[in-house]
Amino acid sequence: MAFIPYGKQWIDDEDIQSVVETLTSDYLTTGPKVAEFEKAVANYCGARYGVAVSNGTAALHIASLALLEPGDKVLTTPNSFMATSNAICYTGAQPIFIDIQPNGNINLDLCEEALKKDPSIKALYAVHFSGNPVEQERLADIKERYGITILEDCAHSIGANYQGIKAGSCHYSDASIFSFHPVKHITSAEGGMVMTNDEKLYQRLLRLRNHGMKREAFSNTTMAFDEKGNINPWYYEIDELGFNYRLTDLQCALGLSQLSKLDHFVARRRELARHYDQAFAHHPIVKPLYTFNGHSSYHLYVLLVDFDQLSITKAELFYKMREKGIGLQLHYIPINKLPYYQKLGYGNEETPVMDNYYQQCLSLPLYPKMSDEEQSFVINTLREVLHG
Repeated sequence: MAFIPYGKQWIDDEDIQSVVETLTSDYLTTGPKVAEFEKAVANYCGARYGVAVSNGTAALHIASLALLEPGDKVLTTPNSFMATSNAICYTGAQPIFIDIQPNGNINLDLCEEALKKDPSIKALYAVHFSGNPVEQERLADIKERYGITILEDCAHSIGANYQGIKAGSCHYSDASIFSFHPVKHITSAEGGMVMTNDEKLYQRLLRLRNHGMKREAFSNTTMAFDEKGNINPWYYEIDELGFNYRLTDLQCALGLSQLSKLDHFVARRRELARHYDQAFAHHPIVKPLYTFNGHSSYHLYVLLVDFDQLSITKAELFYKMREKGIGLQLHYIPINKLPYYQKLGYGNEETPVMDNYYQQCLSLPLYPKMSDEEQSFVINTLREVLHG
């Protein structure tokens, strides 16, 4: 049996053909496929606007530039990829790490306690960890009570829903982001998108992804117009520093083809997650991070292992599984404990749930193209290694 990684893309002939057709068209970089992909994703998740960018980190970066000011305090989770808090730091804002709930998501009760103690906190970055959406009614309540800016990091959760509210819709947030990395639900090779319902924010995001350029509402009228009042057709301005974070038409063609299969991908992920749940439901040493639910889009399947009851360490388990052709992964090392953040003074926060979670967590292989036979092999091999 071939090596089984923790995640893997599904590319079929339809995807390849969509890219080939665009490759032979008039546009390779920014063209009609970009706008088509943005509109399709926005329609899918129920947001008004989407801004496609080169990757999920770029989406977090320009969203943060548009939402935050230097010095702003931002509540966020230690249980995420570092890009979430890095984007806060890019803007000169200050992350405040809040402990997680047992399901891996940020603890919104603790967020509210922090807001009561410190009214100067400006924003909350809520990550839908593993594809399981944060409680939307709590976001709505917090936003109304404290008037803060909210960004939802939906890099794990396209295709998920919470009581009918689709991940990325910005129903109770100012912006949300997606990632289209190959291990995510759909891929554009690399890619990301910012979603919002705010037209002013949308227009700024468009400028920030393209060097800060604008071709309207000029301030330098001497250079913008000729002596007869005509707009010089070559003219553009920048009011602030932007970035070259554009996504190509080639990538958006792939993204559009992948989007047409998203519901199928999510359904298969849920089916595999249910199988894992059944396999480990009554195991004495391991348990699922959360009991199966039909709301999560299951980017990850996280298992908690009580290593105190085992004769092997977590590292040894990873090595033994790899020797047998199975790639486990860990999501995540607590961000506040990483050396860069320790240099900034982080690392001593009271995060007992996160600390315990890190000691026990591991991610099992989960991707739509995974066969039932491959999953059975993972389950049986893990049992064998745990009890060998």
